[in-house]
Amino acid sequence: MKRRDFLTSSLAASTLALASQPQSGVAQSPAAAGPREYYQIRKYHMQSGPQTKLTDSYVADSLIPALNRLGIAPVGAFHLDLGPETPTLYLLLPCSNLETLVNVDLRLAQDEQFMKTAQPFWSAPATAPAFIRMESSLLAAFEGHPKLTPPPSAAQHGKRVFQLRTYESPSDADHVRKVEMFHHGEFEIFQKAGFDQVFYGDTLIGPRMPNLTYMLSYPELSDLTDKWKRFSSDPDWKKLSSSSRYSFEPIVSNVTNLILSPTAYSQI
Repeated sequence: MKRRDFLTSSLAASTLALASQPQSGVAQSPAAAGPREYYQIRKYHMQSGPQTKLTDSYVADSLIPALNRLGIAPVGAFHLDLGPETPTLYLLLPCSNLETLVNVDLRLAQDEQFMKTAQPFWSAPATAPAFIRMESSLLAAFEGHPKLTPPPSAAQHGKRVFQLRTYESPSDADHVRKVEMFHHGEFEIFQKAGFDQVFYGDTLIGPRMPNLTYMLSYPELSDLTDKWKRFSSDPDWKKLSSSSRYSFEPIVSNVTNLILSPTAYSQI
């Protein structure tokens, strides 16, 4: 099967989670404007030592500028602070053009400026690799939050902390219901609780599907507990989560919860 055909079929299957939900009365988040984006999440697994500096230099000086030239922006770059397998560098690549995003490495190889500056990373010897392994996932933005929204402090490179959460569901039907919950009030509950909502994505290609991933931001890590208390005690959340459509069985079977800090060169 050709890559384009495969992506098309994968996209069609995943967006069932949006297409099959009731649309009447659906409130959209403030970010809901224009065509929705696609996201690639990359994880570079590394070892402590010289390779972390090599990878940071590559991403900051070569990769992000080249991605921006392709129209992929803003690019997020984060170190994993709390979670398994540290050190790990997370990259978030948003783009409204799916074709550009899935062919990004081929496009980069055609960029002479990139290839020149990226050479130490791309051609690192097997005896001193730049990273251990790289994993990636492809996501489609939720219709109700179609564009990535950097926190206000990102423009000034102010202090900020990120929470990356992935919800796995036991079945496609339960996944549909969980995506639907966000569109039927959950966005607004997050907003009332004071969260900075960065993105929401439905996984098209990646591990442990069906699942969705979203990112929240805080000025300080200490804000996390307070905001989640506000969220869980909100009457609208209690009403939504106790609805028979969503509470008849556990529609989320596993939650992955990571705390990330932005690198000095992150654009988010």
